[in-house]
Amino acid sequence: MSFNYAILGLLNTRPMTGYDLKKIIQKSSYLYWSGNNNQIYKGLLHLQNEGLVTSQTEHQEGSPSKKIYTISENGKQQLRKWILESPKEPPEFKKEFLIQLACSGDLDFDEIITILNHYKESIEMKIIMETELLRRQDGLSSASKKEKFIWQMIKENLISTYENELDWIEKVKNGIGK
Repeated sequence: MSFNYAILGLLNTRPMTGYDLKKIIQKSSYLYWSGNNNQIYKGLLHLQNEGLVTSQTEHQEGSPSKKIYTISENGKQQLRKWILESPKEPPEFKKEFLIQLACSGDLDFDEIITILNHYKESIEMKIIMETELLRRQDGLSSASKKEKFIWQMIKENLISTYENELDWIEKVKNGIGK
């Protein structure tokens, strides 16, 4: 159900189509999504049936009509209730890489350094991508100053997590070399 609340939260910033939502969610590192378009549209249909969003069809000349979704007052109340009442769980650290590293006891030094370097490259790429997304502030043109700041802080949190991961990789590399 938290995915539907993510949809409500995005619609709380401005009215959007399902396609608009998909673009924002796909670019996000912290809005968990399987990648299936049906999940967004099922969520929107559920939210509409619950009276949490409304929709309006906009007819376009030379293009297919599009459905624009808007959060309702009831949706805003439910979103607020969810934000204030939901438990704030600690982050989960489920990384397949850590399992692979834990099982690497039979590898020689150079093989372990190679897998660490590949992991490091992927982390560095994530930092580049997140930094660029932060610079662009995609999808936030109509957001309030407070909303933009919060989204910026979330991005900075992700970037600092990746930077911490780079520091950790160097510690591992230094530690296994001894």
